[in-house]
Amino acid sequence: MINNQKVLLGAGLAALALTFAPVSIAAPGSWSSEPVRIVVTFPPGGTSDLVARLLAKHLDSDYGQKAVVDNRPGAAGTVAADYVSRQSADGTTLLLANNAPFTISPTRFKSIPYEPIEDFTHVAYIGASAPGLFVQPTLGINTVEEYIAYAKSKELAYGSSGVGSISHILGEAVDAKLGIQSIHVPYKGSSPAIQDFRAGVLDMFYDMVVQNKDMIADKEAIAIAIASPERNPQTPNVPTFREQGYDVVIENWVGLSAPAGMDAKTTETINDTVLAIFSSDEVKERLIELGITHSAMTSAEYTQFVADSISTWAPLIKSAGIVEK
Repeated sequence: MINNQKVLLGAGLAALALTFAPVSIAAPGSWSSEPVRIVVTFPPGGTSDLVARLLAKHLDSDYGQKAVVDNRPGAAGTVAADYVSRQSADGTTLLLANNAPFTISPTRFKSIPYEPIEDFTHVAYIGASAPGLFVQPTLGINTVEEYIAYAKSKELAYGSSGVGSISHILGEAVDAKLGIQSIHVPYKGSSPAIQDFRAGVLDMFYDMVVQNKDMIADKEAIAIAIASPERNPQTPNVPTFREQGYDVVIENWVGLSAPAGMDAKTTETINDTVLAIFSSDEVKERLIELGITHSAMTSAEYTQFVADSISTWAPLIKSAGIVEK
């Protein structure tokens, strides 16, 4: 005999479970019949551009979503960000950007033509890479403590990829944290700085560690420390600042954003699709080669991350003396 009370109780619990069960309103896949434009804040050939092209390739091959890359460099990423903020929030225009337009430019410049939170739907976090400190092998410096001792006995100049760049901000943060003072020599990109380093013009420079792993392997440069929370698997012999007793963590992160007002379903579809692509073994391996450590975030988490980053970076930018007056 069937126990009607148990049946009713079971039916009631099932209904209750359905009522409160999390409902996914989207899944990985295409979201527009139109080609998607991925706007990049840097010119072709850089890490951000390579990530954008990797994403565009897999959107098409894995999900049938056509996508093209549109490079719009200039003004520390604000040119591209301003352009995207003015487009339709229908998912056909996305911004692939690093820290610069959202966490550096708002503090660095007197005014920018957009609000970094209010004017965007921050869709998906992709990952982060970290810069580090490189010195000439002839200096005989291998640790942060040895670097401090040397810097206090001799005036040093470091090269960066430009005023307001991640490498510049790291250089100033390291000086402040270590209690030393060095001269900043800005270049137009990391390549000319590295050329001068190789020519012996510079004693040291700051740049992305993994991108210079061949120099490290060939002993053309000594990587004193990397500014990431943990060592990078591509350069396992390069210690962090933190493990040497100095809490210096400055990462160059990259993510995907859209104009403000994009609907929740499209936002979640793009987020799910992007995370599925960058979580695949093939793509994750390529990110590792580029020095990027991938992490997953929801759109809400990424939005909060951007907001928190603005507060975190503001004092670093001010201490670097690069705030526009």
